[in-house]
Amino acid sequence: MKYSSKSLLLAASLFLTPALTPVLAQDGGIESLRQTGKAFSSVAKKVAPAVVFIQVEGRAGNEDEALQHGWPFQDDLFRQFFGDDFPALTRPTPGKQRRNIEQGSGFVFAHAGESTFIVTNNHVVENAERIHIKFQDGREFDATLQGADPKSDVAVLRIKASGLPALKWGDSAQLEVGEWVVAMGNPFGLSHTLTTGVVSAKGRTTLGINDYEDFIQTDAAINPGNSGGPLLNLDAEVVGMNTAIFSRGGGNMGVGFAIPSNLAQAIAEQIVANGRVVRGYVGLGVQPLTIEIAEALGLKRQQGVLVNQVNEGSPAERAGVKPGDVLLSFDGVKLNDGNQYRNRAAMASPGSRIALGVIRDGRHENIQVQVGRLDEAAQQSAETAQAIGVAVRALSAEETRRLRLDKAVLVTEVEPRSLAALAGIRPGTLILETNRKAVGSPAEFAAALGESAGSVLLRIAENGFSRYVTLRWR
Repeated sequence: MKYSSKSLLLAASLFLTPALTPVLAQDGGIESLRQTGKAFSSVAKKVAPAVVFIQVEGRAGNEDEALQHGWPFQDDLFRQFFGDDFPALTRPTPGKQRRNIEQGSGFVFAHAGESTFIVTNNHVVENAERIHIKFQDGREFDATLQGADPKSDVAVLRIKASGLPALKWGDSAQLEVGEWVVAMGNPFGLSHTLTTGVVSAKGRTTLGINDYEDFIQTDAAINPGNSGGPLLNLDAEVVGMNTAIFSRGGGNMGVGFAIPSNLAQAIAEQIVANGRVVRGYVGLGVQPLTIEIAEALGLKRQQGVLVNQVNEGSPAERAGVKPGDVLLSFDGVKLNDGNQYRNRAAMASPGSRIALGVIRDGRHENIQVQVGRLDEAAQQSAETAQAIGVAVRALSAEETRRLRLDKAVLVTEVEPRSLAALAGIRPGTLILETNRKAVGSPAEFAAALGESAGSVLLRIAENGFSRYVTLRWR
């Protein structure tokens, strides 16, 4: 039997294909991994020169305090068995200040003249007496604190230097879950360590880490010492600042949190320009829109948050927002929880105009609001309310008539284990007076709290009986 050359080639290809396919597939997989590794390597080479190791020296406390509070080996029984010169121990020295050394990360993001600016976490540098910066190439500088914002946990340092490399900010709003990210920092003091992972989730709030939260969650390994370092996309752009981890033992468990770059950049640039942060003010209180409330309002979908308070004289009140409105969006961005609203309002520029998308009586409306400025008094009041752990609302006309009260505010929320909770204040408690002043609205309550300096005297009422309580937080 004769075979043509074409037939022989076909038979040969059919015979060889099953054997070659796994080899080719394997080679293709290895090449894909090789390209991924090169992408990570490229990011590391680009960003490492701008990432810094931060060492902070601060006062941890007077060693007299350790002696007064019973240094662990001051016990007479211990001395009876081991004596005063136990070799493995160093006794505190009376009058001596103990020093505390902390470490963290940061990165260069801006220059101005002969100054270079580095962003990091506030918790890395708070209470610092000396801040020392070290670059990958060995250059070292003493840094000064340009400014800090504890509410977002962002701080900016300044060093006298020019010509240093800086990282580029990326758009964290464009990040997608599952996208590759790279973290760089100094975990456990190991300078310029790179780890990789993916974006596990976005918009994490109510974690209790910061006052303003909108965290990116990642499984890129983040450990103590990574705080303040950059989280980067594969274009070597900063999409987040590594801030916290969920851990049962202090090490990485695959759940890390980073402040999104859009928030960190806005805060950092304000600090460079003004030395502090100015936040926007709209003047709304909101609560979750539950399925039951949505059904009661005749809504087909459980979307948005419910306005439960409109502050007197606020931009929202002037624009016509009312309690009972369902807030769907803030300047075009859909809202799913109260923290999203709070973050958006705080980051809005004072004087700018934004659109609030609301549903009222089944109708969709867009309400234009001119953003105000959250002044220092309002911030102090908010901080004081947070310090004592309560949220309040005004009484309705029906409640005022039924309770036969001229003025009072109703406690709607009490933070567990807060000063208010320890004093026996519960949701439903009436606050009649604050520092001997009658209060009939959240604004009056906030103003009275703003005048407090470390303590407040409240006259409260429950079950028809009133009493005074004093709360101290300093």
